[in-house]
Amino acid sequence: MNNVNEQFLLSLIIIIVGYTCKRMNLIEKQDGECLARIIFNISLPALIINTFDTIVIDFSLILITIIGIVYGTFMAVLGVAAFKNEDRSARGMFSMLIPAFNIGLFAYPLVEAIWGQQGIKYFGMFDVGNSLVTFGIMYIVAGYFSAKGSDLSFTSIFGKLVKSVPLLSYFIAFSFSISGLHFPGIVINITKILAQANMPLSLLLLGVYLNFSLESKYLKDMVKILALRYLVGLAVGVALFFLMPFDKMFRVTMLIGLLLPIPTMVIPYAIEFGYDPKFVGTLTNLTIVLSFLLMWIIIPNLV
Repeated sequence: MNNVNEQFLLSLIIIIVGYTCKRMNLIEKQDGECLARIIFNISLPALIINTFDTIVIDFSLILITIIGIVYGTFMAVLGVAAFKNEDRSARGMFSMLIPAFNIGLFAYPLVEAIWGQQGIKYFGMFDVGNSLVTFGIMYIVAGYFSAKGSDLSFTSIFGKLVKSVPLLSYFIAFSFSISGLHFPGIVINITKILAQANMPLSLLLLGVYLNFSLESKYLKDMVKILALRYLVGLAVGVALFFLMPFDKMFRVTMLIGLLLPIPTMVIPYAIEFGYDPKFVGTLTNLTIVLSFLLMWIIIPNLV
């Protein structure tokens, strides 16, 4: 337990370092965007490939992906229904903040430090379903209610999916694993080195992106969004933890996975569809803090 608390403390310090560097203007906004591209296009795919090369896909792992898709779809419908009395634009902005999670940037560093590749394997399968929700369902919800309108054709949505390097990495690594194939040794050696950078870079980026600017007019809506995400997530996560007949790591993934923050993709979606990026960004950052604290409280009791 002490080791887990120490890991959370070290992670918090790295996040604070990133935030401090931004406040001191040692790191600019464009530096953070560059760092994000490095993580999502290099270190995170390297971690995925390195982890999935050694795993054996079984029914429980596939079920995690299915649960991720079903839960995300359910939450999207719940969000649209919960904000039915809002004007169209607000309904779209609030609803898109409900269904998906930040796994690659937020969960992976902590999961890897605590459970190693075993944890990444389970959360990776959850992220496969979550990625489809993020780039598919969440994008459709955001675009459908947008005052600006958007091309929501199959081609447009498919284009979003294939441009996600982590998602493509999941499918390639999953295909290799399910067929019994393995990546060449040199690929594994290179990805192993690159994967080691994912945890510190991700935690630094969380600090760089932290920004809080609460406006009282949005306070009620923020509380409603947070209540939907965390109360429903906690209820379903606890139920799955105690009822699912699989190993502990499966159940831990369900409990922790449904309490993760809003994905950072909501910010470019907010810009694309004419929503309020300041509100979206502030709420996204708030969920990072809440999820970090919840994980710090819950995980030491699970290890």
